[in-house]
Amino acid sequence: MNWQDGQLIYNDKYKIEKYLGGGGFAVTYQAMHTKLNRRVVIKTPNISVQQDPNYPKYIERFKREAQMLAMCCADSHSHIVQIFDFFEEEGRYCLEMQYIAGESLWNYVQNHGALPEAEAVKYIRQIGLALVDVHNKGIFHLDVTPPNIMLNFDQRVPNSGKAVLIDFGIAGDISPPSTFSRPFGNKAFAPYELTYKGSRHSTVDVYCIAASLYYAVTGKCPTNSFNRKYEQEELIPPQQLVPSLSDAVNQAILQGMALEAQDRPQTMQDWLNLLSPLQGETGFTRNENHPTKLILASDVGVDYQNLEKLLKAGQWKAADEETTRVMLKVTKREEQGWLSSESIKNFPCTDLRTIDQLWLKYSNGHFGFSVQKRIWLECGGKVDYETDCRLGDRVGWRKQGSWLSNWLSYKNMNFSLEAPEGHLPAGLMAAMDGLLVGWSLVSRSDL
Repeated sequence: MNWQDGQLIYNDKYKIEKYLGGGGFAVTYQAMHTKLNRRVVIKTPNISVQQDPNYPKYIERFKREAQMLAMCCADSHSHIVQIFDFFEEEGRYCLEMQYIAGESLWNYVQNHGALPEAEAVKYIRQIGLALVDVHNKGIFHLDVTPPNIMLNFDQRVPNSGKAVLIDFGIAGDISPPSTFSRPFGNKAFAPYELTYKGSRHSTVDVYCIAASLYYAVTGKCPTNSFNRKYEQEELIPPQQLVPSLSDAVNQAILQGMALEAQDRPQTMQDWLNLLSPLQGETGFTRNENHPTKLILASDVGVDYQNLEKLLKAGQWKAADEETTRVMLKVTKREEQGWLSSESIKNFPCTDLRTIDQLWLKYSNGHFGFSVQKRIWLECGGKVDYETDCRLGDRVGWRKQGSWLSNWLSYKNMNFSLEAPEGHLPAGLMAAMDGLLVGWSLVSRSDL
């Protein structure tokens, strides 16, 4: 029996608000956590599945999905749905997950039409960066499709559109087939080797995300990969449907959707790099002199070419000052001249990664926010003054001791590669609303 609107479950901890939908495996509900007054989503096996003789195996698979999702969001990645709890209610196993306000990419395009190129690339890039982290954990999502990409907008915050990847059900579907097993993948967006062979590789996610970008910019589903393989149907290039589409995005989609896996970019980062030639408002460019072709991406149109130029020249102090300048520009706080806790919390993931990757690249991994984060974690990973002091000692921001006066002034920082690991960027700390706010940046999961 399905839960009804207003029904209280799990010792009145959750109040069911409405049924969201479901498939052959599970159903989802929007609910309110009554103790925390927090809206959540609860996923639970479909009642009909409980009649299947292999139901115990499915429950094990469902548990693995919970564990896999917990592993993927262990660092609270802002573009992966978060898991909060796993519990049992009257014999039904339940997964409590983050509620994402907004609508799926599928519904958004259906309701509003195809997205402008820059906006579509922004969302797809956010999901791609999340998948880079997921793949590094040895996990492949295998269903990176428009229904599983949620778009969240905060009308109070400019440029706040954010994409979040949900539903790791296929990734968790690793048990032997049973009478309730679903076919792998969404056939409109999946490569044939997944839907008919169950192949598991990063190139599957590359195909799916490229197909999702195809849908986002054209408003149409791409040609089914099975029909391309066995019926010789042609994939219509997206640029043929949208003549204004840039050559870079057109080629990224076509290469990502290459019919055979060996013809696609072999990693998600390789595919993201194909989007690098975009210019203008998207803030993308590329470094022609470096084999990795670092992407200078920005969600808010900030140009990072000057920062790259200074770092490449080894002008560390000027680069440090430029880092502060661009971060204030990103958050639109040039007039205030400092970053608040809220502005750091909402700092775009894409821009933060761009800045960090520039520092990492040109210092050979010696400087960067992610370096400071690693050291911060080694020092205990807590937002408190004792951890601050240990970090300050490690990165050379203070003399050994426990008194505030031992912290170095900005003019006494060491702007050379002889400085301790993680010493730079340092000027940003002067633009923080207190030292602990600075660690809220270093502790972010998207570094």
